[in-house]
Amino acid sequence: MPISPDFTSIYAHEWDINFTLCASNAYLKYVDLCNLLQLTAAEHSILGGISFNDMQEHHQAWVLSRIRIEIEALPKWQDKVIIKTWIENLEGSRSTRNIEMYLNGKKIAGATTYWAVFNTQHRKAEPLALPHEHFEKYPDHKATSQSFSRINVLQDTEKIAERTVVLSDLDIVNHVNNTKYLEWCLDTMNPRMILKQEIKSLEMNFLRELNLNDQVEIHSDENRNFFTVTKDGKVCFALVLERK
Repeated sequence: MPISPDFTSIYAHEWDINFTLCASNAYLKYVDLCNLLQLTAAEHSILGGISFNDMQEHHQAWVLSRIRIEIEALPKWQDKVIIKTWIENLEGSRSTRNIEMYLNGKKIAGATTYWAVFNTQHRKAEPLALPHEHFEKYPDHKATSQSFSRINVLQDTEKIAERTVVLSDLDIVNHVNNTKYLEWCLDTMNPRMILKQEIKSLEMNFLRELNLNDQVEIHSDENRNFFTVTKDGKVCFALVLERK
């Protein structure tokens, strides 16, 4: 698609928090917080002509590699939130994008994300084939107090669950959607910690893709602050939680 006349390098989108996005405490689910942040990034890419459909002309797609989310509070059912996003840098096959969520003018969450351009035919990273010079980059404008990092996966853990990848786990790129990994891990935790909104930050690394019918294991440390998802003994996903 051509660049929209409404395109701006810093984009803001208003979202209604409806009941399908909420947990049983009527507050936004952590998984759907991640979804809304990424949906806003997707809307920005559509306006700027680098959306999934635009990229598929070159057999490309954006794939999330790392993300750090810092959370002050969660919105609740019927709240209206504003999510802002901008590109910090974009070079070759890699891009860093920042995203912030506001409620009643107050910032309640921020995320920094690291994306790779993925060739959906060859299943590997490659430079973006589309022009992006019209996006102003903001290298000094950060949404989080700390950046994403490479998580140390060589930590002591124990297996806490097994699962098989099913059709509902897959996304439009035909591999497991990144929010599914988080959902799998959170489902193994004490529900009280989730419902009492005790999570201060989430940091995730996506290391290997998973596909339909893959057999995986979920591992965690004894404090449930560190998780991995593995296939055949290889780490595909890592998660670090920080509690309030």
